[in-house]
Formats: sequence, C-alpha cells, structure tokens
Amino acid sequence: MSYFEKVRVRVAPSPTGDPHVGTAYVAVFNSAFARQHGGDFILRIEDTDQQRFVRSSEEQIYEGLKWLGLDWDEGPDKGGAMGPYRQSERLSIYKEKSAWLVQQGKAYHCFCSADRLNQVRNEQRQSGLMPGYDGHCRNVSKDEAEQRIARGERFVIRLKTPDEGATSFHDQIRGQIDINNCQLDDQVLVKSDGFPTYHLANVVDDHLMKISHVIRAEEWISSTPKHVLLYEAFGWEMPVFAHLPILRNPDKSKISKRRNPVALNYYRKKGILPEAMVNFLALMGWSFGEDREIFSLDEMSSRFRLEDVHPGGPVFDQVRLSHVNQKYIGGLTEKAFVKFLREEWFSEERLSPLYSLFKDRLESFDQLADKADFYFLGGLDYRQLSLLPKGKSASDLKMMLSGLSELFDGLHDWGEASIQAVMDQHRADIEWKPRDYFMTVRLVITGRKDSPPLAESLTAVGKDMVRFRIRQAAEYVLSSEA
Repeated sequence: MSYFEKVRVRVAPSPTGDPHVGTAYVAVFNSAFARQHGGDFILRIEDTDQQRFVRSSEEQIYEGLKWLGLDWDEGPDKGGAMGPYRQSERLSIYKEKSAWLVQQGKAYHCFCSADRLNQVRNEQRQSGLMPGYDGHCRNVSKDEAEQRIARGERFVIRLKTPDEGATSFHDQIRGQIDINNCQLDDQVLVKSDGFPTYHLANVVDDHLMKISHVIRAEEWISSTPKHVLLYEAFGWEMPVFAHLPILRNPDKSKISKRRNPVALNYYRKKGILPEAMVNFLALMGWSFGEDREIFSLDEMSSRFRLEDVHPGGPVFDQVRLSHVNQKYIGGLTEKAFVKFLREEWFSEERLSPLYSLFKDRLESFDQLADKADFYFLGGLDYRQLSLLPKGKSASDLKMMLSGLSELFDGLHDWGEASIQAVMDQHRADIEWKPRDYFMTVRLVITGRKDSPPLAESLTAVGKDMVRFRIRQAAEYVLSSEA
C-alpha cells in the first residue's frame, strides 16, 4: 500500500525578497494539478537561509499568490494537520532526523574548516578534477567525533554518498535521469549554525507532509539525486518528480531581475489582470490545444497532464503577456472594468502616496493628471530628455545607472531615508556633482525636472518600477550611442 493517500503538492518559496514570477509559474502548475485530482495544494515557507531572510517577504508572498487567485489548502497562515509550515519552526524535527542518520552510520560529523575546504577545491581544480568534498572526516570514529564536539569544535553533518554506481530517478516530464555518483560529494545536511540545508529540510518536509508529487523548476534536477539518496537512507517511499522548464528571455538566457522585471508586484502595478497573468504563465511549456490561447485555471485543470509539458525553455515574452492581457481587458464587462480600476488602479492604497507628493504642488485638481503621470506610467519616453550631464560620457552614465541598479536590487527597506542614503553614498563613491547625479536620477525615474522630492518620488513609484526604468534608461543610452 502506498504511503501517499491522495495527491498532495506544494509550492515552497524562500522569503528572500520580492515574490518572483517563477514562484507564481510553479504555483500555477501545482494548483492546476491539485485541482484536477481533487488533491491538496500546500504553501510552505522555506526560511532556513538566515543570511538572505527578509522579514517582509513572507507577507508579500501571501499577497502575490492571493492576487493571482491561487489559494492553498494548508500553510503558515491557515494551519493544517501536517504543520508547522515554516521551516524555521521545524528545527527540532531536522535535528532528530539528522541524528538518526548519524546513529545509523548513514551520515557523519565533519570538522573541516572553510580554509581547508577552499584549499582542497583549489587543488582539485588545478588537477582538472571536479571540485567536491574529499571525505576527510568520513571515517572519524563516533567517540572521536563526540570528544571534538564536547571541546566546542564547529562541525557540519554530511550524508555518506556511494562512491560508485549511479543514482537514477524518473521524471514525469523528462523520463529517466541517471547521475553518476562520482559527480556527487558527501552533501551537507546540517550547517555549522545548526540550521538544515535545503536538501535535508526539503526531503524531510515533503515526506512528513505526504507530498505525492514534487513539481518544481528544472534548476533542481541536479539536486534531485541527492534527494533520492536521502529518501533511500531514510527508507521512505519517493514522490513523483516533475521538473518544469525554466522561464527564459527571448535570447534564451534565464530570466533574472538584472535583465527584466521578475517581481510579481511590478506586473500588478503595471496593470496586468491577475487572470491574464495566470493564463500567460500556464502557456509557459504547456498548450491547451485546439489553437486556444485564452483559458481559465479551472479550464486548464480539466485537461492538464504533466506528460504534456514541453521541457524546452519557454520564453517569458513581454509582448505576448501584453497581448494576453489585452484580450482579458477586452472581455471585461463595464462593471468589471470600473471595479478593477477602483480596486487596483485608483484604490485608497494606491492613491494615498499622492497626498504628500502633491498637496502643496496643486492649484487645482485638473493639474494632477499632468504632474502625476510618472506615478501611473510604466515605461517612460526618454527621447525628448537630455539624460547626459555636461562633461559626462555615455559610458559614465551607463556605469552610474548600472551601479545604482545593483544597489537598489539589494535594498530591502524601500523607504525615503534608506533610498536617500544609498544615493548619497553612491554619488560620493563615483564622485559625481550633486546636481548632475540627482537631476539624472530624477529624469530617469520621473521623466521631468520638476517632480516632488526625489527620494519621496522613488518611494511612491516603487522599487520594481524604479529598477525597470533604470534598466530602460540604460538601454536607451546604449541604443543612442550605437
């Protein structure tokens, strides 16, 4: 009798920043599969990476998925019989499971320092070998390990990986996949800070939550043999694996925030209807058939099969997304059209920032549409603007924009003080005059010289749109120089 009583799938984002369209993409396919089989869709928060953890990100994940209409049956906010659903609240479980593996001789304590590991990897590279752990602590006796732990030595716990043979698994989309064990090293299961690695927590959670089908992005294919070995070490029945193709740019490179907008919130602010976004994501690697492009999630669920997903990299085409969105806008009733504008475009939350920006800058409200156009627009037209400060080259401007974009990418506290501090430091570092620097940023973000205070304007426009306009301006500079 199978361990899995029914279809149970999950999406397991990490709260490390703005919710990604890739998370939504995986969630759409998991949700459709669960609906089709009358199963459960679980939301799990994988927050064991404490260095990259962003406290506000979890709430943004909830909001983003709810905006898309992707509801879940169990999760941190809803509870459920197999929780808790935050990994940081399951540390005692991982500790127990890793201790059992050590006791059974299937894992061991490793005391190697970071310096030693770096030296080993460098020597392996110089010898033309694949970098990996050399098994130095693999045969440390249990007594010696306990003594070293008692002395306060730092350690990690590693899984004993077979030296020979291959690890195989069946992928529901890609078929049989075989990985030679010589390509796998003794993976770390528990880090020196006591937190589990993704691999241990993922397998333990999927098993204890009875996840029957692991549907995730193809970037995890290389990790799956490690997970298979863990299932075997524990003696657990494995779920069905299915790896969805990675979303790509038109040039086939993997989508990333440094090239194109990838945050869900950007598309929401841009005015993409949630139903259109779900429909568009469903077209990434899968086809409804009958030459049909427009369909609902329920309609997708009625005929979706994992075997029909095409493994080739689907293109996240902004033009196609706009086309799909136009079809949905055109299909709205007048009542639905007005309702969307009220609830999304002219909601109290969206209009509130205009108060501080313009209350002292308006003589009458008919001036608002002109003065606040930058707040509502997506991309800007730079052709009538002179972005290049006197004495600066196009190369100078590109470097300035690139540097600012990188700094904003890593800024999680999107508030006036933080934004101003980043700009002040960046300007000083690149030694631009204040007028040249801040006027350039003002033109890039607002398209005008007479906007409200700059940091306040950037805060209101929002991080995702600011990053998009910086990229857009950099591309304009490149095209103008060509």
